[in-house]
Amino acid sequence: MAPDRRIALVTGASRGIGRASAIALAAAGLDVAITARTMREGEAFDESGSARDAAIPGSLETTALEIEAAGGRALPVRADLLDRASLVAATERVLAEWGRVDVLVNNAVHTGPGSMERFLDLDIDMVAAKLEANVVAQLVMIKSVLPGMLERGEGTIIDITSAVATSDPPAPTGEGGWGLGYAVTKGAFHRVAGILAVELGPQGIFVVNVEPGYVLTERMVLAQQRLGLAGRFPGAPPSVPGAVVAWLAGGPQGITASERTEFNGTTVSAQRFARQRGLHPDWRGIG
Repeated sequence: MAPDRRIALVTGASRGIGRASAIALAAAGLDVAITARTMREGEAFDESGSARDAAIPGSLETTALEIEAAGGRALPVRADLLDRASLVAATERVLAEWGRVDVLVNNAVHTGPGSMERFLDLDIDMVAAKLEANVVAQLVMIKSVLPGMLERGEGTIIDITSAVATSDPPAPTGEGGWGLGYAVTKGAFHRVAGILAVELGPQGIFVVNVEPGYVLTERMVLAQQRLGLAGRFPGAPPSVPGAVVAWLAGGPQGITASERTEFNGTTVSAQRFARQRGLHPDWRGIG
């Protein structure tokens, strides 16, 4: 690893937005450590309840190869959002092998049941698990990397949030809306960036939300196919929020020092931002 290369750590990078972000960061000149539960292809299955046991593509090993093809060094480390010790151990391994983390991308999200249940059907234990995975786990990751960032006087934390954090659904879940179990956790997570920016911005810490919009991840594509809805609900490819993450991380032609101050603690709408800044070829109407 070249001494002048910055280090990113991306959670949930076996597929979807995490994978795309990791590849984009590597292309922007960073070495990228990646975490997820799925180390090898064929190990991942749908846990959401809509199609239990359906195989889902993606793995840390595959993403690592793509990071290297994009010009970066890759360090895949298995970790589980519901296992705090594994999160700390993953960060400690990155720090031990690479010495620092300059950019943390909190992307991983709980994929088990509880996201799309209506409130009367929602088990409180499901909510507790989602809060642990979608809020507490991210705080554990931030706590793990923050000491080094503060010591160096600079660090970037990018939180992948969701529009459900700030919007009411147009209809109940199952009729075009989303469930409280998912929204309440993303709502809590959404508040992290603004508060940390106020507390830690003066010490060089840049914290920002990225709201990706509707993205056709591998999981979403398979769900559309399973429901006979392929092409009915067009979305952006994961590379769109990935490009925004790389820009915010400060690669070539990325964010400037004055823009770090401007955006610190705010929420960036990835699809609109990518179009306005020309960060990604226009994807609309494709596919």
